[in-house]
Amino acid sequence: MRSKLVSLALPSLLLCFLSSASADEASLKKALQANFPGEKVESIKKTPYLGLYEVVVGGELFYTDDKASYLFFGHVIDPKTKESLTSERLQQIKEARRIDVGSLPLEHAIKAVKGNGKRKLVVFSDPNCPFCKRLEKELVNVTDVTIYTLLYPVLNGSTPTATAIWCSEDRLKAWEDFMLRNIVPASKDCATPIDVILKAGKENDISGTPTLIFANGSVTPGLIPAETIEKKLNATPAK
Repeated sequence: MRSKLVSLALPSLLLCFLSSASADEASLKKALQANFPGEKVESIKKTPYLGLYEVVVGGELFYTDDKASYLFFGHVIDPKTKESLTSERLQQIKEARRIDVGSLPLEHAIKAVKGNGKRKLVVFSDPNCPFCKRLEKELVNVTDVTIYTLLYPVLNGSTPTATAIWCSEDRLKAWEDFMLRNIVPASKDCATPIDVILKAGKENDISGTPTLIFANGSVTPGLIPAETIEKKLNATPAK
């Protein structure tokens, strides 16, 4: 996502020229959306500096003027504290991000019930992703949870493996054998929900694997240890 935005910027000036728009946020959003077809303009917020607007697209943050004539990429630094105001906002955006778990195609997940299974965790995972395999080893140490693994083959060459796992007689065993024990599933072909899952991932800006989603909709991209997973599960009401 970020590469799409940065590719629009002039390397030396970190800005690009866009068509003009009126200053109100609705028109500003419309103008920005026209320049990012297929991407969702998540928010527009007036900043207290230089009359700029903060824009968030696909979880990425940049700035624009009140006419959407230019885009500014980079960090706004407070010279008094030497701290990045942009980094602070990015952290706030990350922590506030939510995905409606009920909107995800969990009927197409590989379901693992551990212990009493009362807690819920959804994981977008690519079978050929090294960090996904390391996450599976961490999840071995987490119990009393139902894990919904959505096969998300975004890496080159991952679709055949994901297909073979899904088409196995015992999907959960095939998944765990491959991820934990490097046992390659027999090559099989059948109808799969992979396209449905990829569509859901794109709609929810799942840009990498693994991505963990908790019952309250909070999102954690990347590998985290079992201890952190436990803390997040305990902080999330069971549903």
